[in-house]
Amino acid sequence: MDWGNVTAEDLIGALKEVDWTSPPRPLNEFFSRFTIPRSYSKWSSRLKCNSYYYRTNYFILILLILGVACILRPLAILATALSALSIAFLNDSFAATFSERVTRTVRKFSPHLAAKMRPRHMPVIRGRPSAKKSVYILGQPRLLFVLLFSAGN
Repeated sequence: MDWGNVTAEDLIGALKEVDWTSPPRPLNEFFSRFTIPRSYSKWSSRLKCNSYYYRTNYFILILLILGVACILRPLAILATALSALSIAFLNDSFAATFSERVTRTVRKFSPHLAAKMRPRHMPVIRGRPSAKKSVYILGQPRLLFVLLFSAGN
C-alpha cells in the first residue's frame, strides 16, 4: 500500500473502525528495524504506516508511559482515565458498546430513565438514512461526551 497517498482523515477513519483486540506485534520486530527517513514525505508515510500496523504496540507503550507518570503523580490517574475515555469514545464500536451496556444496566434499576437514553432516530433523506453516520452515547451526541471528558482534564 502506498501510505504517501493516505490522508490523515483516512487513517483516523480506519483506526476508528479497526478491530483493536488484535495481539501486539513481536517486540523484536517493533524495535529492531529503525532507520531515520531522509525526507518529510518518507517521515509522513512511515508515521501513517506504523501507527496503523503497530497500533496495539503503541497503545501498550502509551499505557506504560502513563502508568509510570501516574505512579509519580497520583492525581494523574484521574486525568489519564478521563483522557482515555475521551479518546475511546471516538471509536464507533466502543461508543456503541459502552452506550448499550450502560443503558442495559440502568434499565434494570430505572426503566423510565433508560427510555430517555435511547439513541435518537437518524435523519432520513429521500427514503434512505443519511450518509453521515451519527453515533450517540446514552441518547446524546458523541461529541458531548468527548468534550466533557476532555474538559475534565
